[in-house]
Amino acid sequence: MSLYDEGHTIAGWTGVGIVAVGGSVAGWGVCTASLPLILGGLAVVASSAVVTWVLHLSGWGKPPGVRPREQWGMRVRDTQAREGHPGCVGCRLAGRGRRRHATAPVTAAPLVGADAEPVRLSPVE
Repeated sequence: MSLYDEGHTIAGWTGVGIVAVGGSVAGWGVCTASLPLILGGLAVVASSAVVTWVLHLSGWGKPPGVRPREQWGMRVRDTQAREGHPGCVGCRLAGRGRRRHATAPVTAAPLVGADAEPVRLSPVE
């Protein structure tokens, strides 16, 4: 099993569904030689990017990379969406995840107890 579950989110599948509908409408327009159908289908395809982006920013999309197993479910909202994801273009476009000022150092969360073991993400780690 893969450690990554990218795209298995409400935002991802909603975007795919909207693109499928828009592509079908545009294809129907090509078959019938109808410019309004082609343009309408392309508009639906373009709107899928906006819908997916809004869902991602509201917590229904997840950042790339390895996440703990309890966050792998498709119906689990992302808890980091408000702060923005590091390296995420969509979050950067929304003004989230910008670098902090030099006066506010970023520190890692402290370990609970001296003997704390790292959290295992999957059986292969």
